[in-house]
Amino acid sequence: MVAIFIRSLIFNIMFYPNFLFWAIIALPTLVLPRAALLRVASWWAKTNILLMRIVCGIKVEFRGVEKIPKGPLLVASKHQSMWETISLLRFFDAPFFVLKRELKRIPIFGLYLIKADMIAIDRKAGGRALMAMMKRASDEVRRGRQFVIFPEGTRTAPGAPPDYKRGVIQIYADCGVPCLPVALNSGLFWPRRTFMRYPGTLVVEFLDPLPPNLPREEFFNRLRTAIEEASDRLVAAGRAEQAKLFRRVPDPIKA
Repeated sequence: MVAIFIRSLIFNIMFYPNFLFWAIIALPTLVLPRAALLRVASWWAKTNILLMRIVCGIKVEFRGVEKIPKGPLLVASKHQSMWETISLLRFFDAPFFVLKRELKRIPIFGLYLIKADMIAIDRKAGGRALMAMMKRASDEVRRGRQFVIFPEGTRTAPGAPPDYKRGVIQIYADCGVPCLPVALNSGLFWPRRTFMRYPGTLVVEFLDPLPPNLPREEFFNRLRTAIEEASDRLVAAGRAEQAKLFRRVPDPIKA
């Protein structure tokens, strides 16, 4: 575990200069079409994956990419780590998140969020702000964009009981487009609330899209079941792999 701690420390030390490098590279995109910024963000995500593999021994596998529909889309993903907020965007032409308004006030980074046309919400403003956000989100989807949401609302640890918010039903009904469920096991390798990074194979799996206009309860149950069953399978496989790695690989610090 000492070696994993050291590798995690090295990764985190390299992560921020890497972000700064791409933030500088991206400056010209502030006066270019939004697609230029998204391209640079994709390069940033790919370099993070490379660093994860070289420094931390984390391989990344994307499954079911061929299932991603073109055009307007609702993307509903399991959320275990900050990692997916960085890495999912590269698979879509015009993606957007809903995020805290305060993030747009961060120097430079906030400018990129504004350029990418992310939707900011004041969480203290109550139901009226939520309704305005949902209306704008559905309008953006009708313009051909892809709305990436996390139905549980926050990051959850692998294996934790699911807590899907029913607001996803209204978002789905308002958007009137297919919904792409996404399962993953990122929390095993890039856990929340710690800088530790653990080796193994991080898997993201794009599942079969749900068609638009399903009855509300049917949509909710099918979405939750699809994401949870696939994520549980990926987490179990990831834990089995890690168990073998931790038994097989000696700690060079102690050796």
